[in-house]
Amino acid sequence: MAETAAGLWIKAPLAMLADGAGNGLVVRDGRIVELVPTGAVPTLPYAQSFDASRHVVIPGLVNTHHHMFQTLTRAHPAAINKSLWPWIKALYPIWARGMRPDAFRTASQLAMTELMLSGCTCASDHQYLFTPGLEDAMDIQAEEAGRLGLRMTLTRGAIDLMAGDGEQAVAPRAVIQKTDAILADCERILGRYHDRSDGAMLQVALAPNAPFDVSFELMVETARLSAQTGCGLHTHLVETRAEADFVRSEHGCDAVDFLDQCGWLNERVWLAHGIHFDDSEVARLGKHGVGICHCPTSNMVLASGTCRTKDLEAAGCKIGLGVDGSASNDNSNLMESLRHALMLGRLTYGAEAITHLDVLNWATEGSAACLGRSDIGRIAVGKQADLAFFTLDELRFSGAGDALAALVLCGAHHADRVMVQGRWTVEDGQPVGIDLARLRHEHGAAAKAFAESL
Repeated sequence: MAETAAGLWIKAPLAMLADGAGNGLVVRDGRIVELVPTGAVPTLPYAQSFDASRHVVIPGLVNTHHHMFQTLTRAHPAAINKSLWPWIKALYPIWARGMRPDAFRTASQLAMTELMLSGCTCASDHQYLFTPGLEDAMDIQAEEAGRLGLRMTLTRGAIDLMAGDGEQAVAPRAVIQKTDAILADCERILGRYHDRSDGAMLQVALAPNAPFDVSFELMVETARLSAQTGCGLHTHLVETRAEADFVRSEHGCDAVDFLDQCGWLNERVWLAHGIHFDDSEVARLGKHGVGICHCPTSNMVLASGTCRTKDLEAAGCKIGLGVDGSASNDNSNLMESLRHALMLGRLTYGAEAITHLDVLNWATEGSAACLGRSDIGRIAVGKQADLAFFTLDELRFSGAGDALAALVLCGAHHADRVMVQGRWTVEDGQPVGIDLARLRHEHGAAAKAFAESL
């Protein structure tokens, strides 16, 4: 069923994460044009209706941090049961051997499909691997996002310091790019893909990988480009205590002072992980409206620590969620991360302090705000019609009394339907236009070929 110019009434949902919309909503031209109160019918004309009485409807989830190429090295024997630094030292030599563009394309398509099936409608992928042959990685991801109908922030990562250039630098030579080449490609993809209009399907952010493997020059110059174009800025920061200590020893200041020196302390910035900030840093980040992408699943797998989500939020930071790398998660299911965020948060702050509504907000409106978007992330008139539909038909939901809470507490992980910009991208649990068996076969073959090339 396709949404038409005359409108689609999404009728009588089992539950919906929107105030005053007990009898659904009307979608027209890719936007939400009316919320229908309980017992009422639309006041605006519509040509079609969709019976949502089996569905819990929420805003489409927004993923703010990922590494899609890593789907080719999930649960890798060399890296399992390790913390971050041993983990990354085990995998960097494998990634540095390089992968062919077709394998990267398949890895991206698989990760995007996984995300969408979990209810995700917008994604950001921190793509920092540009080994020889992957110079067009951003173009490949733009094509695959368009094919799937996924809204995306193309996040142009970069590494320009290799192992030996600093105390914490671990990247091998094969993954390093020259600073000038990085900046030239940043300008190219900004010019080609960064759409600042309301409802844009593609935007661009610049993302030097982390302070320990990029130059000060690259941090400063990407901040300059961000100020010129209005694009977002993204990096990993203080995922571990070792990183926080490194910034102090290398730069003589804390991590937030370092951001300030680089021109990165502003509302266009969102940071991955942000675990080991002290109280002063939390306050300064909040004052400047910096976003924090909480990656609970990866943080638990690697035992990196727990993000101070509620403290950061209270200080004024935007909080979003991300699945993080497909070799440190090891999946691309954002809905699963909501449950992990709730449980980890409750261990930190108490059972009453974090609710299912908090984590639903982080994964939708909070994540959208991290990406600098106010047109998605909420079910409200004028917003983009990006929606995720879940049924409660599985055994895990039997007996659930609160449908919205059940999504998080009972562990929803697979959307029955997904809509992006008013178009169905998942129907009856299947991605539109994607042969899952073929994708699984092609991805498995690509992963095997990559492993055998080592």
